Amino acid sequence: MNESVEQLRYIHKLKKRKTLINFFRFFILASFIFLWEFTAKYGYIDDFIFCSPSMVYRIAKTMVLNGTLWFHMWVTIYETLLSFFLVMILGLSISIILWLSETLSKILEPYLVILNSLPKSALAPLLIVWLGNTPKTIIVTAVSVAVFGTIINLYTSFREVDSDKIKLIYTLGGTKKQVMTKVIIPYSLPVIVSSMKINIGLSLVGVIIGEFLASNAGLGYLIIYGSQVFKMDLVLMSIIILCILATILYLILASVEHIIAKRVRYNKKGKNDKGSFYKKLTGVPPGRPLHKKQSYTAIIIPPCAAYVVQSPDVSAIVMSLKFTNFISSSLIISALSKQLQ
Repeated sequence: MNESVEQLRYIHKLKKRKTLINFFRFFILASFIFLWEFTAKYGYIDDFIFCSPSMVYRIAKTMVLNGTLWFHMWVTIYETLLSFFLVMILGLSISIILWLSETLSKILEPYLVILNSLPKSALAPLLIVWLGNTPKTIIVTAVSVAVFGTIINLYTSFREVDSDKIKLIYTLGGTKKQVMTKVIIPYSLPVIVSSMKINIGLSLVGVIIGEFLASNAGLGYLIIYGSQVFKMDLVLMSIIILCILATILYLILASVEHIIAKRVRYNKKGKNDKGSFYKKLTGVPPGRPLHKKQSYTAIIIPPCAAYVVQSPDVSAIVMSLKFTNFISSSLIISALSKQLQ
């Protein structure tokens, strides 16, 4: 009973702390907006330079009603998503190629480091000359901002995979494709998802850089146009919308990360189930007869020893695995081969 009371107190304390955090977040934002509006309205700051929340609201309302705001938002979102998918596809593909060829990775490593550290805005004038004042320039600029860092991070993650697991697969006749699909990618999945969360923001930054230099539509174009004609309400409205878009895109990817993590936990739980292991071993669900007489060999690695169990009866292997506490823990099956007679 005492433990239950303590648990309830702890849960109540956490809820109270979360409520307090959310309150102060809202309070700080509301106070900032109030002070901004108050000082601009009563002349403490110049509303022509610093603008005011009411002016931002009015121009946003006007552009929403005439449809221009939706058009510029759609252009920026489309370019951001396209750049993001290109970054992830190129980054993952090139990282896999570099992992498959150590010689190629050694050759390209200094170039990747240099290109990743190079300010991408310095490339923008060249891209405009090469590609013209077109959306291609914006997409290439956005991709160049994020792709090199993605390649380096993913390739580093691939190389940090436990080498013993890779050696076991090679020793037992596995191929590089099996190593990649069964070990490298699953191990690097958290890094891949983390790269996605980072790259969505970098893609948005790259798109805005491109729209600054080579665009006649988009939120970046509105910022440049507003600063040139001294319409600070237009500039601030575009910046606020960019902040909202970045938050929404990040939350979407955070939800994707949560779903993937949940499925990974579910799959791990399913792998420890006796029935699912039986199906993986035989290819048929538990209870169904085997159509051919088969002999199965499993190499089992408990914490301190390795030995072989061989039997024509799958249940014998399952019981052996259960005896070694394999099913109820996270021990590793290094190999599983089926020999038809």
